[in-house]
Amino acid sequence: MGKRIFLFVSNDLACDNRVNRVAVTLTNAGHEVTVIGRKLPQSLPLPNVPYQTKRMRFLFRKSFLFYAEMNLRYFLFLLFSRYDIATANDLDTLLGVYLAVKLRRKEIVYDSHEFFTEVPELIGKPVKKSIWISIERHILPKLHHCMTVCKSISEEYRNLYNINMQVVRNVPFRKTEEIVPATVQLPSQNVILYQGALNVGRGLELAIDSLEFLMDSCLLIVGDGDKFHELKEYAREKTWCDRIVFIGRVPFSDLAKYTALASVGISLEEDLGKNYRFALPNKLFDYIQAGKPVVVSNLPEMSEIVSSYKCGEILKERSPQVLAQLLEKIICDETMEYQKGYIRASEELCWERESAKVVGLYNELIAGVH
Repeated sequence: MGKRIFLFVSNDLACDNRVNRVAVTLTNAGHEVTVIGRKLPQSLPLPNVPYQTKRMRFLFRKSFLFYAEMNLRYFLFLLFSRYDIATANDLDTLLGVYLAVKLRRKEIVYDSHEFFTEVPELIGKPVKKSIWISIERHILPKLHHCMTVCKSISEEYRNLYNINMQVVRNVPFRKTEEIVPATVQLPSQNVILYQGALNVGRGLELAIDSLEFLMDSCLLIVGDGDKFHELKEYAREKTWCDRIVFIGRVPFSDLAKYTALASVGISLEEDLGKNYRFALPNKLFDYIQAGKPVVVSNLPEMSEIVSSYKCGEILKERSPQVLAQLLEKIICDETMEYQKGYIRASEELCWERESAKVVGLYNELIAGVH
């Protein structure tokens, strides 16, 4: 018998591929699913999805006041709603969801999309970091049904709190039909693509600088974030700025159209703490599923994927010249070696395989297995 399941996020739902995939999977398994997030003035319209959505307007948009208000609102929402299972996505939603669930004697699932207490935004901010660590330390050891995005983060949480986190990687649905590329006027057919958040430590300045050494290529940046305007200004100062195109946010339902434009995809996160060190981003798997070779940072999770499947190159020296050499090597490749790698990877790294873990975790909870 299907259960009524709420999934809580701190974003506006429009671009959250992972939560969309989990919600679709649970809906297909016969559950009644609602995803709850925030509503922003610039929020994109939501695509048609097979589950319910709810976006709340908050008075505050950032800092402590935003997180406090969000968790209070989620707590009150759960206090007076009818449901069986609540899922907190990431640490920033966990406190309000956990307290309400315990008070109502309902069930909870925790999905950690990253190593939250090690995000670059908390580096050099010991007070804020200590608050999040305190929340994590008090709640996580009491949870029995958890998942996260990669093996390294799962092992870290096991060592810290003696809990088992199911590894559910951020892989996309298998591509079953040809994607029509987005209509975008680009200055070159050799397209280096970055898609995802435009935040600190994403290696985008390095990517912009590498164009100095790539005469017949352009950089397409799809996404938004705290550094959007700063990066546009950084790009504007370069003599090759006409070969850098910023698209901004696009709904997850349209993202594949932009991925289809790429000659090569990049994921160049810096080693700024364990969160980025263990990164295994959505975009890496999106590139692979779209049949695009990749260049990634020399970080353990990403480099393991690329070396295992031979679907791209690993950047072992973070300089614009070296990055340009790797990008040019891929763009000019005529051996088809990368193609063999990403074809095999796309067959194995797909949500159709990974989703069974999600269904299994929720089934265990419903059956009362701890």
